Amino acid sequence: MQDSEVLYDVLIFLVAAVVVVPAFRRLRTSPVLGYLAAGIVIGPHGFAVIRDSESAHTLAEFGVVFLLFMIGLELSVERLRALGRYVFGLGALQVIVTACLIGGVAWALGATGEAAIIIGGGLALSSTAFVLQLLIERGERAASFGKISFAVLLFQDLAIVPLLMLVTLLGEGEGSFVMAMGVAILEAAAALVLVVGIGRLVLRPVYRIVAETRSSELFVATTLLVVLGTGWLMSLVGISMILGAFLAGILLSETEYRHQVEADIRPFRGILLGLFFITVGMSIDLTLIRSELIQITLIVLGLLVGKSIVTSALCRGFGLPLGDSVRAGMLLSQGGEFGFILFLTASALGLIPTETMQVLLASVTLTMVATPFMAYAGGKFSSFLARREKISVAGVEDIGEDLHDHVLIAGFGRVGQTVAKMLSAGGLSYVALDLNAARITACRAKGLPVFFGDSSQIEILNAAGASRARGAIITIDHPANADGIVAALHEFFPDLPIFARARDLLHGRRLETQGATRAIPETLEASLQLGAIAMTSLGVRTDEVVGIEQELRKDDYANLGESVQG
Repeated sequence: MQDSEVLYDVLIFLVAAVVVVPAFRRLRTSPVLGYLAAGIVIGPHGFAVIRDSESAHTLAEFGVVFLLFMIGLELSVERLRALGRYVFGLGALQVIVTACLIGGVAWALGATGEAAIIIGGGLALSSTAFVLQLLIERGERAASFGKISFAVLLFQDLAIVPLLMLVTLLGEGEGSFVMAMGVAILEAAAALVLVVGIGRLVLRPVYRIVAETRSSELFVATTLLVVLGTGWLMSLVGISMILGAFLAGILLSETEYRHQVEADIRPFRGILLGLFFITVGMSIDLTLIRSELIQITLIVLGLLVGKSIVTSALCRGFGLPLGDSVRAGMLLSQGGEFGFILFLTASALGLIPTETMQVLLASVTLTMVATPFMAYAGGKFSSFLARREKISVAGVEDIGEDLHDHVLIAGFGRVGQTVAKMLSAGGLSYVALDLNAARITACRAKGLPVFFGDSSQIEILNAAGASRARGAIITIDHPANADGIVAALHEFFPDLPIFARARDLLHGRRLETQGATRAIPETLEASLQLGAIAMTSLGVRTDEVVGIEQELRKDDYANLGESVQG
């Protein structure tokens, strides 16, 4: 009987997700809102399809564990080093200043000291899921304000670990706030030393052995064992499983297996994190929200305006342009998913009243809904400043000397812009060079790293950091110009991977002879994709179409090179 009830709950969760989430995707908004809405509909305060589910809450906790593991994977040493000043400087100040201001207001309005600390810390955090999705969809992750926003989010993701430990310690009533924070920091430091010490010795050899078996199932099982095993070990010594998963992610971020691990874990994280948001939605009481609508509205407006002002001011203090500062501030003005975790945990431990928790959950949800509008308003403000200040065409002399591990894009027309959006979606930074002044001005107004310069000149390539770049992509549609750029790059930077757009098969082979790592003939690729779409639409099986495409791409399109010319 118990098993059938659990199965019933799981089926209801899946049905709700499948029905509601696609509707929110059609509205071009975050699936997080879809999961929250699904939870409200099926929960005890909605249609009461599910009144309470202990098994669902348990599974939802694993969603948070996997989220922290994925965040750990993102925190490679190189990335932290590149953004260190903004992560540990700007990010730390944003969390501390915002938490103190919000906590002070909560305390002045009658909250207890412990509740004020939790409310301040929870509302200081922004939504990593929402902000990153917006940046990726708009191709702005590599823009200057996008990188700054990402750096602040990184510190917020780091801050959740000690904040959760602090809430647990406050719930156990172990001394004062200072004592609780000190214990939390000491426990986190001890766990870090222990896990890092053992992990560095064990993880890479274990993954090497598993990789040699060439078993994808065993690789996934190993990753699950590392995540859950590390969390379980941490829980044995009284430390949160979340911290263990986070540390496991950091350890694996430094290995050559990181990208495969990330791909394997992503489905587990997505499903379980969706379940977490559904359980959050189930806890939202719409009746209570209606009765406290004025209070919630004031909190939402205060949070959006207050966080925008504080974050923008801190960005200006770090020397960022006014337009980028305002865009980053407005983009990070909402509450986040970690606020849900803190408030639910604190309520379960009796640190904040249930009514207060409901108001906070509703307020954070509404600020998330407002995020796309805040981002749009920030972009409009930045464009207004650009027109008012009459932004000049930026040359390569404006590129910072600390730029490294980026991708150099030669040409920023339609192909170059598409490539840039793909790189941004993959978390790669880029610098683009173009000779169209109007295009550069428009791109700079949006905060994109596009500069005026001839990509075939060695001085320009050096100024664009070609010697420190991760790779170069040539999107120029003029064959002779592309030839010159590839030749210059290969001559002066022989170890730099070069990927070039070719007019046709013959041009592609010429580019590869001149030093391109790979040249893609656009006419043949367009033909292959057109044929594949047509065949799939006409009823040919997808796997058969993929096989035909791969066969035709074999040996550098050798089979296609025999086409009759006429």
